[in-house]
Amino acid sequence: MHERGGDGAERLLLPEGSCDAAPGGGTIPNNPRLPVLLHRGAVRAGDPAAAEALFARHGWPPAWRNGIYDFHHYHPNAHEALAIVEGAVRVRLGGDPGVTIDLQAGDVVVLPAGTGHRNLGASARLMVVGAYPPGDPPEQFTGRPGEAARAAHAIPATPDPPCDPVTGAPYPAA
Repeated sequence: MHERGGDGAERLLLPEGSCDAAPGGGTIPNNPRLPVLLHRGAVRAGDPAAAEALFARHGWPPAWRNGIYDFHHYHPNAHEALAIVEGAVRVRLGGDPGVTIDLQAGDVVVLPAGTGHRNLGASARLMVVGAYPPGDPPEQFTGRPGEAARAAHAIPATPDPPCDPVTGAPYPAA
């Protein structure tokens, strides 16, 4: 499902657990209820402090500045917001075959717990600000066999995001 919300954010609901991503049959589960949110041009390009302030203002403490890993991974126990503050990146969401999106400086993508993501290629000067809502420290899974059972319990046990970290509005459910 791909639609646009009243706030202008794109909403993507990825298929649950249908994406084979790891050798040996591991999967990326995705989130069965919550959509990915994509806000184009939501933060000032070149200003990581502005992205961090936006996230913090809406209760998503900034956690890091870096890039996006070039392998499929997901957080079964945490939601994640990624603000692209410099450069551009092509990201695969949901594992293979998943959905591919191009992000550029100013864009924010919000990933509900369980949503796979992977950097497929980036500009040399990529900088991303990452944030998570309060809760347990995020675990990182890569779709290896044996992770699915743990993820199946962790994803629905993760409290819904307190809000959209860009607008502060309630997080939409599918």
